[in-house]
Amino acid sequence: MKTIIKLEELAKWIFAWILTLYLGFNWWLFFAFLFLPDVSMIGYFVNKKTGAVLYNIVHHQALAIGVILAGYFAGNLNLEFAGLVLFGHSAMDRFFGYGLKYFEGFKSTHLGKIGT
Repeated sequence: MKTIIKLEELAKWIFAWILTLYLGFNWWLFFAFLFLPDVSMIGYFVNKKTGAVLYNIVHHQALAIGVILAGYFAGNLNLEFAGLVLFGHSAMDRFFGYGLKYFEGFKSTHLGKIGT
């Protein structure tokens, strides 16, 4: 993956964390929940396709933005926080080269093969 794309994802990750601070959450809370979206990998226990679909839904940045906006318009800071965690997590994953999954298996992503 190109360096400029990695830097963009790093900026999104940091931005999500800064917004949680702006909302009034403790600095460490974002990091405490950061890996919670990876629970979506449980779908791989069913099969590769189910795993990929569930993983991609949870790790899609449009879903995260939707959750943030739903929280904002509902006046629910916890929902906004959840959306920021989803957004920050997906940005972090993409920074490290873990992209959205293809049905071939966990290592096959839109960013290329993991580990190559």
